[in-house]
Amino acid sequence: MSKAWDGQHTAFQEALRYMLDRQSGKEKSIYTPWHKFNDAVTDGLEWNTLTVIGGRPGSGKTLIKDQIIRESFVLNPQEDFRVLEFQFEMVGRTSAIREFSSLTGQTYKQLCSAGTQLTQETFDKCHAYAKQRIKNPVDIISTPMTVNQMREQVDAYMNEHKGKKTIITLDHTILVKRAPYQNNRLDMLFELGEFFTQVKREYPCMFIALSQLNRNIDNPDRAVDGKYGNYVLESDIFGSDAMLQHADTLVGINRPAKQKIRLYGPDRFIIEDDKTLVLHFLKARNGDARMSFFRAAFERMEIQEMDTPPQQQRR
Repeated sequence: MSKAWDGQHTAFQEALRYMLDRQSGKEKSIYTPWHKFNDAVTDGLEWNTLTVIGGRPGSGKTLIKDQIIRESFVLNPQEDFRVLEFQFEMVGRTSAIREFSSLTGQTYKQLCSAGTQLTQETFDKCHAYAKQRIKNPVDIISTPMTVNQMREQVDAYMNEHKGKKTIITLDHTILVKRAPYQNNRLDMLFELGEFFTQVKREYPCMFIALSQLNRNIDNPDRAVDGKYGNYVLESDIFGSDAMLQHADTLVGINRPAKQKIRLYGPDRFIIEDDKTLVLHFLKARNGDARMSFFRAAFERMEIQEMDTPPQQQRR
């Protein structure tokens, strides 16, 4: 058996080299579209990391992932990278139309001529945008796979592109197929977590994975105004035991008004409408755990930063 250990000097050498490369700008994080998000992590998303984003359906987690990918090439022009998306939830056509919605400010229904007919001007604008967008190296895998099949695809992809830096996304963890030897979804999730860790150590890549929340988040007592239970907790992430130990950044998204919460948490932040999103940075291995507020512009299929809401004065 070959030895598996190495002296600690190797880790120190790698750390010092990485610090110098960061100092000189040779090594950079990938900027996201939001200063608050970048500041919570390491000036953006670091390579060789896993970011897990969990939320209820309709909370905006797919919008966040899509916006990061959509704007990554513009925000990081000096970085040479590709994107590989495991997109198991929606067909590529739907994702593309949502992107056109962000471009034009028209809803998905309007772009599909539901109610009002799509104008030639809007279509031409989308067509011109698509011609430019497809120049970005983004590839999509839409056939649901097991963890082992995903590993085979990543190995083949990295080999074909000679190990180029790659952002790999997964939408959603729960949609990964179970292998015959896995007894339940948790078995699959534990193997998926190990897959993330192995691959991010072997290749110059980063993962962004989307997850659902456990059903206890919908318990009525957690929707009572001004209670700690309003907040998304680590244990609310589906399969949190499997994901938490592997994630470098864990973000839980909440849309309080959808649960009729108007005074959010013990700090009693005033929630004015159902477009207010709260991002709980539950784990930031290389950053700072915190809570930040965003606004969902669903009609434009994008997420925007917003100021922290005022708090209700205690009586």
